[in-house]
Amino acid sequence: MRKAALLAPTLLVACSTAPATPIHGETPGHKCNAVGTERFIGQPGTSAAGAAIKRATRAAVLRWAPPGVMLTMDFRSDRVTVYLGPDRKVTKINCG
Repeated sequence: MRKAALLAPTLLVACSTAPATPIHGETPGHKCNAVGTERFIGQPGTSAAGAAIKRATRAAVLRWAPPGVMLTMDFRSDRVTVYLGPDRKVTKINCG
């Protein structure tokens, strides 16, 4: 019992110094900004293009939106959505 009493404060300190966790889909330090992403329109929707779009927008999360796929309506400021046409080329990019 005495060991448990000595260990409890240590565990509480460890919990309080844990890194910040995302709250409601927000990743600290990431906020999507789609300004200047027009250069990706018409490019093939490849993993390389996705990585470049993610870097360019400073988003933490990349979401592909092929034609006919339903998407959730929740808003996340740290997410970029890349819409694809039937030819698998990028047609639109927006944040949220």
